[in-house]
Amino acid sequence: MSDKPPAPAIPPEPPVLDPAAVGAKLGATGYPEPFRAAVAGRLRKRLGNPLGITNFGVNLTRLEPGAASALRHWHTRQDEFVYVLDGELTLVTDAGETILRPGMCAGFPAGKPDGHQLVNRSDEPATYLEVGDRTAGDEAHYPDEDLRYDSATDLFTHRDGTPW
Repeated sequence: MSDKPPAPAIPPEPPVLDPAAVGAKLGATGYPEPFRAAVAGRLRKRLGNPLGITNFGVNLTRLEPGAASALRHWHTRQDEFVYVLDGELTLVTDAGETILRPGMCAGFPAGKPDGHQLVNRSDEPATYLEVGDRTAGDEAHYPDEDLRYDSATDLFTHRDGTPW
């Protein structure tokens, strides 16, 4: 046994992240080429991943004027939630269009075939927080396009299953 006192415990790092320190991806998408332009003005910072969050994703997203969050889509197994931080966004769903302003939120339950997207039709950038779960076996369907995404294979296909 040693007479030396135990080394002082090193306190753990707090689970804190400054979004300004997170690299952003402008227009990054896995969409096949004919669809990539829709999100060219989308700047997304993945906040959950660097914090070790694995059950759901958290993104801080900015849309430049004229940009869309995604093609209009819905998920078979994954829920989505958005909260507007600044600017003005148009939510497009099967029910029509709704203006979202700071402090407003919207949710999209898994398995509800109501295609949705956010579009910035204003003259200023808009920022929102998006949260979605990572349930395995999800498919995304795009009602306005001949497009489907299968998370199990990480592939986009035509609706009939043929590859893009």
